[in-house]
Amino acid sequence: MLKTILAISGKPGLYKLISRGKNMLIVESLSDKKRFPTYGNEKIISLGDIAMYTDAEDVPLRIILEAMKRKEKGEVVALDIKKASVDELYTYLEAVLPNYDRDRVHASDIKKLISWYNLLVKSGMTDFEETSPAEEAGQAE
Repeated sequence: MLKTILAISGKPGLYKLISRGKNMLIVESLSDKKRFPTYGNEKIISLGDIAMYTDAEDVPLRIILEAMKRKEKGEVVALDIKKASVDELYTYLEAVLPNYDRDRVHASDIKKLISWYNLLVKSGMTDFEETSPAEEAGQAE
């Protein structure tokens, strides 16, 4: 599921991949459901390709989102990221990912993580487990 959810540099929020055209993608905003084209000159990354730094190896975003879902019991994060202190943000992340790299993970990264999680939950997308293409094809039938 996360492979088709995109973050576009310079644009707030998350976007769902709708279709591919020649030299462009058609995406739909998760927040307002508006569709528009994006082009190759924009920096676009799939949430399935994002990982967070830890003391050992990088942890895929889907595992962190799943841990957040367990901690929040499938609800949105109650922490207000606009009013939260830096210490509150780091304390929250430590509860979800205890071995995160304290030198390379910044407060802005945690704010983005929480806002993405909340946006996904509000959109009804809470299945963060990775599924193989064969499993997805079986679900589509």
